[in-house]
Amino acid sequence: MREKDEVAIANEKLWERMVREGCGYTIPWLDLDLDMIHRYARGELDPAPETLEWMAPCDILVDVESKDVLCLSAGGGQQSAVFGLLGARVTVVDLAQGQLEGDKKAAAHYGYEITTIHSDMRDLSCLDDESFDMVYGTAMCYVPDIQQVYSEVARVLRQGGVYRVDFGQPAVYVMDWDGDGYRVAKPYFEKIDRRENGAIEFRHYMDDIFSGLVDVGLSIRQVVDLSKNKKPDPQALPGSWAHESSYIGGQFVIVATKDKRAF
Repeated sequence: MREKDEVAIANEKLWERMVREGCGYTIPWLDLDLDMIHRYARGELDPAPETLEWMAPCDILVDVESKDVLCLSAGGGQQSAVFGLLGARVTVVDLAQGQLEGDKKAAAHYGYEITTIHSDMRDLSCLDDESFDMVYGTAMCYVPDIQQVYSEVARVLRQGGVYRVDFGQPAVYVMDWDGDGYRVAKPYFEKIDRRENGAIEFRHYMDDIFSGLVDVGLSIRQVVDLSKNKKPDPQALPGSWAHESSYIGGQFVIVATKDKRAF
C-alpha cells in the first residue's frame, strides 16, 4: 500500500467527520426495493427515485448477478447495496473506514456477503489483475492525478469489463453563491481547491478525463449528462449543493469498456 500523502490524509479526515455528522452520502440505503431496482435497470421508471437515478446509466445494473463488482471510493452502504441485492459479488474500496462500516451494515441488513478494503483509490495493489467485471467509480475530485486511478482500474478489469465513473464539468467546478447568483470563483487554470471544511479537491480537465481513458486502453462507450433533467428544489437553500446542482449542473457519467481490440 502507498503511504498516505497530504491529500489522502486531509480527505480521509473530512469523510470520517462526515460519517460522524451523518452526511447523506454516508447513510446506508436500508429501504431498497428489489423489484424497483429491476424496473429501473430496464428503464421502466420515469421519474426514477433520486437515489437510483444517480446510478446512471440504468443499464449498467442489468446482468450483474454473479459478477465481480468493485465500488471504488463509493463507500457508505449505498451503491454497494444495489449491486449486492442484484446478486453481484461486491468489493468496496474507500478512504474512510467509517464509510466501509456503512457497507458492512447494509450487507448485514440484506444478507449478502461483501469485501471491504480501507485504501486510497489510487492504490489497488491489494487486488489482482483482471479480477473484476465492473468498476463503479466516483469522487474523482479528491485525487490530483486521475491517470493513477485509470491505470489501476484498467489493470483490475477483465477483458470486456465495464468502468463507470462520474465527474463534475470543469468549467463550472468552483462556483460561489454571492447573494444574487452563482459566480466563477477561480481562474480556469487553477486546479486545486482547499475547502474551508478541510477537503482538498481538484479540477480535472476534459482532455485528461477523456483521453486519459483511451491512454490506458479503455474504449469510451457512453456519456450521460446527470444534470439536464434536474429540476430546482424550492426548499433548497441558495448556496447548498441541492440548489447549486440544479442551477449550475455539470455532473456527467462516462461508461468505458476494456476491449481486446483496444490493445
